[in-house]
Amino acid sequence: MRFAGVFVAASLSLSACGGEGPTAKERGAVTYAEYCAPCHGQELEGYAADNANALSNSNFLSLATDAFLRDAIVYGRPGTPMSGWGEARAGPLSDADVDDVVAFVRSYQATPSQEVHGDTVEGIATKGQAVWSAAKCDECHGDFGQGGAIALSVNNPWFLATASDGYVRQSIREGRPGTSMQGFEGVLGEIEIGDLVALIRSWQVPVDDTPLPPFTPTFDPNRDIQNLGGGPPSWSLKDDRFIGVDAVKAALDEGREMIMLDARAHSDYVDGHVTGSVSIPFYDLDLVIDALPKDVWIINYCGCPHTVSGLSFDALATAGFTNIAVLDEGYYVWESQGYPTNQGE
Repeated sequence: MRFAGVFVAASLSLSACGGEGPTAKERGAVTYAEYCAPCHGQELEGYAADNANALSNSNFLSLATDAFLRDAIVYGRPGTPMSGWGEARAGPLSDADVDDVVAFVRSYQATPSQEVHGDTVEGIATKGQAVWSAAKCDECHGDFGQGGAIALSVNNPWFLATASDGYVRQSIREGRPGTSMQGFEGVLGEIEIGDLVALIRSWQVPVDDTPLPPFTPTFDPNRDIQNLGGGPPSWSLKDDRFIGVDAVKAALDEGREMIMLDARAHSDYVDGHVTGSVSIPFYDLDLVIDALPKDVWIINYCGCPHTVSGLSFDALATAGFTNIAVLDEGYYVWESQGYPTNQGE
């Protein structure tokens, strides 16, 4: 289901007729439009989905190395809405595709790269905890860097495995202009900033880079319809589209029949999914759409909290499905409520 970037792809095909094929940047624009733009915005402006950062931010691009960007695309940020898109995570992007996206993102850089990645920052983590609270970092990033309603997590294992001390220090110093992340240079002393870096670094744990096998979605009604034969749920959708996690859980407890469709990249499903759900990434929906029943409610969910599940919903609606809804608050609220989840294939 290549419903994003199709017009860009067509224009590139036309431009390539003159002889030379599209550049890495041009190829990356097509791939970005399909997989990244729904959350990060068509112009890399960010926040098309909750907490999807602005990739065009000049401070970010001056600090992010190509390797940092590449790993972020391939492995994502497990436990957050940022999916792993690389083949190593059973995603749709080859190494060449990832390099193209990096080239496209890099084309937005307007200021020179900062050579800070060889720096080792000294500090004391226990003192950094007091600075973290005093500077009100916890109000946005959470008590332990886990992220919150308006800010990214800074304790994510893959972030910490790929972000240098210099990256973290400069991010604290400079902030991210145009966002709620202020710069603390001149507000905090260098010793205090060093203590913050030490605190953030103390949250680092080993990453799991075990490759996932290639994945192609399938649908089996006996496996993937919950409460098969239990009758439809009785509920009212918000805006003819959304249903809340509590209503879905109550209907499942009542034995109502439905399909929980996980529209995220498959690596997210492996990391954690609604018990009984089926992994059908939004970009592969066309592979199984003809097998999906139109007389059973299909609840589309994702983690952002309803951006790519909304794409799945729209595609089903276009195909004539009417018993469809989007899980309003998304997977992570379902999980936080203590509702049933599983991990693995």
